[in-house]
Amino acid sequence: MPTAPPITPLPGFAGILRRDETFSNGDPADVADRLNGGFDRLMVQSGVKLAPSVFLLVCVFWGITAGGAAFVVQEHLLSAAAAGVVGAAAPLLYAFAKRQRRQKQMLAQMPEVVDELARAARTGRSLPQCLEVVAGDTAAPLGDELKYAVRRLRMGISPAEAVADLPDRTGLVSMRVLATALSVHHQTGGDLVTVLERLARTIRDRITFLGRVRTATSASRATAIMMLLLPPGIVAFFSVRDPEYLSTLMNSAWGRSATIAAIALQAVGTVWVLRILKYSRRT
Repeated sequence: MPTAPPITPLPGFAGILRRDETFSNGDPADVADRLNGGFDRLMVQSGVKLAPSVFLLVCVFWGITAGGAAFVVQEHLLSAAAAGVVGAAAPLLYAFAKRQRRQKQMLAQMPEVVDELARAARTGRSLPQCLEVVAGDTAAPLGDELKYAVRRLRMGISPAEAVADLPDRTGLVSMRVLATALSVHHQTGGDLVTVLERLARTIRDRITFLGRVRTATSASRATAIMMLLLPPGIVAFFSVRDPEYLSTLMNSAWGRSATIAAIALQAVGTVWVLRILKYSRRT
């Protein structure tokens, strides 16, 4: 175990820490603010190195590009609008996929990180020193988040406050448990080594359990995703095959009513299924 120099906090600089750019105001009663908060968390947890405002501009750019290309090919406003929506959603889908992959990597790193914290604490180091040693030895992506906490420690933030942001930045339930344990130890003391060793075993057992659950529900999740993608795919197929398909459909009152009802039901079903998948993939 390498020897880490003691961290010298600089409380005078703690007040100049720049907060991350966010759209949320922290009002849980506001539905729009909760959506903004979800978007802010997506940007942080996915590891996308873009400010939220810049990422929104990327979404707009892709939407305009896809919609313009569809209009040039088919010269149909409805097809162009649908392509624009798909293009604007593509960066968001990429961010969701990147967040899921990043969280999976961090969850796999958690047991070894907790074990190394226990080994560092066993040598008599303080909690800030333990965090610095582990942050230096841990690879990305979890190592980057630990280094973020160590930088805050160096700026004069207390250990409890330094690790308090890690659960929201990673989106891991296991990280919330670890942050709580470290915060309680910093405030009340106690046998940190025993707590960390038990926590490492618990995290390993939880990872094993989550793997079994995902294996058992993989077919159901694949079916749910297929049900979400199949209706837009069918519409896109018929639109490419027959450019006048949507025009013919929308020219009749029955066609317009059926299309509006289908879009509404698809939106409700998509939200419902995504919420189910969200809770089934909790890490």
